[in-house]
Amino acid sequence: MSSKIAVVTGAGGGIGSAITARLIEDNFHVVALDINSENLKKLESNFSTNITTFNVDLTSAEKIAEVFKSIKAKFGGVDALVNNAGDCFMSEFPNIPAQEFDKQMAVNFSSAFYCSQESVKLMLERPGIKKIVNISSNGAYNFDVFDPPHYRASKAAMDTLTKDLARRYASEGISVNSIAPAMTESPLFKVLSDEILSKAISQMPRGAAMKPDEIAAWVGFLISSAGDVSSGNVIILNQGRDVR
Repeated sequence: MSSKIAVVTGAGGGIGSAITARLIEDNFHVVALDINSENLKKLESNFSTNITTFNVDLTSAEKIAEVFKSIKAKFGGVDALVNNAGDCFMSEFPNIPAQEFDKQMAVNFSSAFYCSQESVKLMLERPGIKKIVNISSNGAYNFDVFDPPHYRASKAAMDTLTKDLARRYASEGISVNSIAPAMTESPLFKVLSDEILSKAISQMPRGAAMKPDEIAAWVGFLISSAGDVSSGNVIILNQGRDVR
């Protein structure tokens, strides 16, 4: 079994499964967290070793605490956390129901907050440089694209958390960064109309959305020793679309 432990949230989705594959390739034992049990079964069938899965509601602080208690009991600690779990709800302002707003913030931001809380406790007990990578969105900064405001807010909140934790735990050897991709192929494409999706892809300089494994490669880089000196950064990936 690998000696280093990486926790990946939303691990069974398009980007999450690519990140999981990359970290297993990089000799991490991946603890895969996801609310979708079928996606977790696919991961288990794809990787016979170096993976442990937990079916968990990541909007629940209590459920997250239970999972990390199990992680500590089984592995002793955590070396890396990738807060990848996320969704995009498409109601438009000012007609966003309160329940949808609360769910958007819970899925995208609260899950990252709770998992970071639990991970930091276990990282402080580990040697070397530990890593947190938050999967944000280009939509937190680019207001020419379609993203609804509650989605933008959830990702911007994640990036503020990134900077706070990076500063707060610099001397304890915990590096924290955000990756903010633009259009990337994922199940989230299904929430978009054909018109919006076509327009968004046409805005990409290379005329195509990015691939999940391209995002996973950046995660792998940040979690590798090459990323040890990077902390508190929001890395925007968009093929150069927003250069002015």
